Amino acid sequence: MKKVITGNQAVAYGVILSRVEVVSAYPITPQTTIVEELSELIANGRLNTRFLKVESEHSAMAALIGASTVGVRCFTATSSHGLAYMHEMLHWASGARLPIVMVNVNRAIGPPWNIWSDQSDSLSQRDTGWIQLYCENNQEVLDTILQAYRIAEIVRLPVMVVLDAFVLSHTSEPVDIPSMEEVDRFLPPFCPSYPFEPEEPKAYSVITTPEYFFEFRYKIQKAMEEVSEVSRKVEDEFYVHFKRRYGAIERYGGEKADLLLLTSGTVTSTSRLVVKKLIEQGINVAGVKIKRFRPFPAKEISEAIKGAEKLAVIDRNLSPGVGGIFAQELRAALYPGEEKPVIFGFISGLGGRDITPELIEEAIHYALSHSQPEEEILWLGLKK
Repeated sequence: MKKVITGNQAVAYGVILSRVEVVSAYPITPQTTIVEELSELIANGRLNTRFLKVESEHSAMAALIGASTVGVRCFTATSSHGLAYMHEMLHWASGARLPIVMVNVNRAIGPPWNIWSDQSDSLSQRDTGWIQLYCENNQEVLDTILQAYRIAEIVRLPVMVVLDAFVLSHTSEPVDIPSMEEVDRFLPPFCPSYPFEPEEPKAYSVITTPEYFFEFRYKIQKAMEEVSEVSRKVEDEFYVHFKRRYGAIERYGGEKADLLLLTSGTVTSTSRLVVKKLIEQGINVAGVKIKRFRPFPAKEISEAIKGAEKLAVIDRNLSPGVGGIFAQELRAALYPGEEKPVIFGFISGLGGRDITPELIEEAIHYALSHSQPEEEILWLGLKK
């Protein structure tokens, strides 16, 4: 079935099709319509799911930690300061190895107050032990929700599915919505490794001495290292059922290019048009879309950039004192390798400012005309 729906509606369809048993959330713009739609379906009896009304995002995640611990499939959604308020509980979810799926609709962090999109909220949580997947369009949003539950329940780690505020969350696009029967063949019921039995009470996540704590963190890292292969197998199976795939990264444009443009999220859609236009003008350029940020796809990127002399990265985020987060992760990932192209780190689009085709073209031409960046951070579209 094909419908024209918003990104937030695509999330809700993904949750319904995944047969989620518990939803807990606190409203915050621009994710509110996700849980509004789910709560209405639950209240009307059309969705056999428990909706937990809580007083904060911190409590929303705490409630899901309890629900997931006893073995049910869980979901929540948030944005910006709501995600920041969850910070403590994000560590508890990953440390307890719980396969919770959460959607974060990217929104800038204040002050000053801003309800529009940039990635600083989700990327500020990059060390909490959550897998992070960034979506380009509404079809990818729905498909990623379905895949996220498979990945989470195999590696026993929580997954954050990320989409841009308003550009996707409130914008309608055609989306192919599979039937429940089709999804059931792809996504089996959740079977916890350690089911909770009321007759045999157990305590989870209690205090752990230095004798064992180290190994808990080691196992989280080893689980993260499994994500690349698990994701590939899940996506291969998803393709068999639905004929769509995305990959941890996607390279597009010319097969061989002197310059590669790296982006994530909806900026990629605009970048595709710019890259195509410049190739038609005889400019040797290609693009790379990064979907999976955690664990960072270092191996996949290293393969994709072979032969490129320069990389231009457009970050819609800022780590103050460092610069663009994707650019810094890329520098760290490529440091051990033999090929070390020059990296141009651009920052643009903070607080929802448009990253236009003209700005993307400006970044590409700058990188092509300079042997090295003139500054560590290259501000794209800054008003002076």
